[in-house]
Amino acid sequence: MYSIFDLFKVGVGPSSSHTVGPMIAAYRFANDCVDQVSRESNSPPARVQIQLYGSLALTGAGHATDVAIIAGLSGCLPDRTDPEDIQATVRNVRETKQLKLADQTYVAFNQRNDLLWLTKETLPQHPNAIQFQAFSSAGECVFEDQYFSTGGGFVYSRREFRDQFQTQPNQTERLELDTVPYPFTSAKELIERCRRQGLAIDALIQINELSKRTPEEIEARLNLLWDVMSDCIEKGCRASGILPGALHLPRRAPKIFRTLAANDEGLGSPRRANLEQARPTTQLLASATRGTYVDPLQQLDWVSLFALAVNEENAAGGRVVTAPTNGAAGIIPAVLAYYVYFYPGADQAGVYRFLKTAGAIGLLYKRNASLSAAEMGCQGEVGVACSMAAAGLAACMGGTVEQIENAAEIGMEHNLGLTCDPIGGLVQVPCIERNTMGATKAINAARLAVLYGDGKHFVSLDKVIETMRQTGVDMQVKYKETSLGGLAVNVVDC
Repeated sequence: MYSIFDLFKVGVGPSSSHTVGPMIAAYRFANDCVDQVSRESNSPPARVQIQLYGSLALTGAGHATDVAIIAGLSGCLPDRTDPEDIQATVRNVRETKQLKLADQTYVAFNQRNDLLWLTKETLPQHPNAIQFQAFSSAGECVFEDQYFSTGGGFVYSRREFRDQFQTQPNQTERLELDTVPYPFTSAKELIERCRRQGLAIDALIQINELSKRTPEEIEARLNLLWDVMSDCIEKGCRASGILPGALHLPRRAPKIFRTLAANDEGLGSPRRANLEQARPTTQLLASATRGTYVDPLQQLDWVSLFALAVNEENAAGGRVVTAPTNGAAGIIPAVLAYYVYFYPGADQAGVYRFLKTAGAIGLLYKRNASLSAAEMGCQGEVGVACSMAAAGLAACMGGTVEQIENAAEIGMEHNLGLTCDPIGGLVQVPCIERNTMGATKAINAARLAVLYGDGKHFVSLDKVIETMRQTGVDMQVKYKETSLGGLAVNVVDC
């Protein structure tokens, strides 16, 4: 049973599967290599070589996979290293043509020869596959392993992948599930457990998390997630210039923020006083919260701004939260900010309720389908984030367990079949704008389910998750984060 903090990770842009995952994989390989070679071999590693397969090879250049791998091999981790330090580390490796493996021992590294993009090869286990090899000065392979980046920053070694995905369910799996008080493998089981115990979804998640962490640790982690999300919104509103890559795409969020703030018709500071007293955040946005509200649709303009700001920061390689992925990182922060700044009575407890409820829904997608656009298309990223955000908002609106499940179902049902076709392999077009659409869909889904529904609905969340999985299996490979189909080939990249 995964923790919600396995889903929500602090990382760097632009991609959880193509940047965060490979960095973690490279970090793990480097440390395992140094440890094993020092114990078993008289031939220390003198050179490393990396082979990228499938989607990683096809779109990795636009997703900074090379940067991530060099940084990871050098001892950087996405949640512990400042993005500027990552860039400095990579520049030094490229200039000197050597890296300090696991920050312990120097090895030769020439990116042109030692990082291979195998664009026509895919390993059978998963489209996002990496082969690492370390060689002695005599050319002998002294250590090797494969890793699979399965979406959302989840990484498995060859052995771990086999044990996790290629063995039949057995009693061991049941025992692993029973390590938390209230395990669940489906939405139906989640609802039944909540009913039986008289618990809300977020309360059930809290009890499960308490089996692994103290209440103080849980609160600190939730605070960190919201702090990173809200800081990312601020930075995205404040930044300027052109996003990296061949598209030369200008940032849009700063101009939209200035336009909204200039109208003096902002977020309504009286309605956010409680939360501001609890945790002062987003000072930049606070400066724009003066006056009375006039245009009701301007709320959606703010929501779109929040999503754009986060995803432009992600595209620029900034610090974001995988929610549950980087490509969809703007949806949950945007909808959560909508709750914080617009919803009457919003408070810090509501932020926790939102994140824990959204996390519960994300765990269902992780277990029963996939969070990887290389497997599912963008329905596995934006679709899942929309579903999670809808559930989180529905919980904050006072929805029942059944209404929350309905909101999550609506959020995914209308993203089924969404392809992943990034132009130039960059998470910019259509990815950034697609997050604004996902955020507004999530809000609409929550309102339909809670304000105008009673929890009874025709399609269950379990059915829609299975439909997403089947759709992803049937989807042509060119529409699954390869930049070989859709907008990626119908719009000139220049």
